[in-house]
Amino acid sequence: MQTPHIRTALPGPKAQALLERDVRVTSPSYPRDYPFVMSHGRGAEVWDVDGNRFLDFAAGIAVCSTGHSHPQVVAAIKEAADKFLHISSDYWHEGQTRLAERVNELNPMGEPVMSFFAQSGTETVEGALKLARYVTGRSRFIGFLNGFHGRTMGSLAFTSSKTTQQKGFFPTMPGVTHVPYPNNYRPLFTGADQGKAVLDYLESLFQANVPASEVAAILIEPFQGEGGYLIPPDGFLQGLRDLCDRHGILLIFDEVQSGIGRTGRMFASQHSGVKPDIMTLAKGLGSGLPIGLIVAKKKLMEKWARGAHGNTYGGNPLCCAAALATLDLVEREFMANAATVGAYFMDRLRELQGRHSEIGEVRGKGLFIGMELVKDRGTKEPAKQLCDDVITKAYHNGLILLSCGASTVRFMPPLMISQANVDEAMVILEASLNEARSGLAS
Repeated sequence: MQTPHIRTALPGPKAQALLERDVRVTSPSYPRDYPFVMSHGRGAEVWDVDGNRFLDFAAGIAVCSTGHSHPQVVAAIKEAADKFLHISSDYWHEGQTRLAERVNELNPMGEPVMSFFAQSGTETVEGALKLARYVTGRSRFIGFLNGFHGRTMGSLAFTSSKTTQQKGFFPTMPGVTHVPYPNNYRPLFTGADQGKAVLDYLESLFQANVPASEVAAILIEPFQGEGGYLIPPDGFLQGLRDLCDRHGILLIFDEVQSGIGRTGRMFASQHSGVKPDIMTLAKGLGSGLPIGLIVAKKKLMEKWARGAHGNTYGGNPLCCAAALATLDLVEREFMANAATVGAYFMDRLRELQGRHSEIGEVRGKGLFIGMELVKDRGTKEPAKQLCDDVITKAYHNGLILLSCGASTVRFMPPLMISQANVDEAMVILEASLNEARSGLAS
């Protein structure tokens, strides 16, 4: 495919020079898929150091929710930076308090909430686990297969989307039992209702080797991200809420990837009407600045005694300013845009599915969208190599994408994208799919 926006062979000479410097001094642990070296970005467009222009449908792993360098976010950061860059969490400042107030006003749990400030998703998960243990006096947890919750030792105990994530780090935090995430496309249990099957499995587990009275919390992504961009069956989250209530177990929703307008609602949990006890937020909250929040029902969070948990950088003034500007933009316009443009995008992808038998399923909500590739629609055998090749071809054609699950291309563009952006991306995507398929056949 010829595109006027790609001016050099990829990677270009400036990118190659930086890659040669980087390999000598940077950890090789980063799971990088292709050699994109960024220079700058605006909205949904990014440029590399050689002047090649790309559409960014990865958004820094769902982080750049308002697009790259949105003027309102940049202005808020600059204004905050002119005042002060840091004050430790031993003290107070207006931005931090106002952000906690804004989250409370969003009413994610139907009752007053309190927030704890962190810098990343994995930190929010760690804090949520500590809070659950602290207030319940219980030590066990339930997690879900193929979930991703972070890479520090507590959150890593739950992360199970790839074996490489835990390999070499055993033992992680003890006390975590994994159960299947309900997946109607790839069912692990018999029966049409995979949600009910998972709930029944949990109840049987409580009768077998995991006493419910020892379980502090169930941690789940209401929409599963790294595991394949999965939307659970209707009724499952409500059933999980009921199960937790019956056994005195806290329900933790990890909305690090699905929250802050990405699904067309402020929080993915709002699609089901299910309210958790604790919620973790990060990624899209700061439009690119590192900030995370543990949000919990006030009656739980206020039980944390002075000194029970803390950090140095939590509530950084620049990050709080970015988050406040982000919430304003998302609530005012981008959340609705994600719903509208996301529906249009899903329709275009399903049209593509009608022309390409390799597309097994298109699923999602808002701009949280997955396109699963298969070798055969009947067997649903994952087409991992095809998925990898599509991602690489798309890069060479000017479209930034990432994969997830067994063989799913995930689309998580900035929430401000237009239908015109989608139309351009669809042309590149279909060309890349055709090229990848031809390459495997030759």
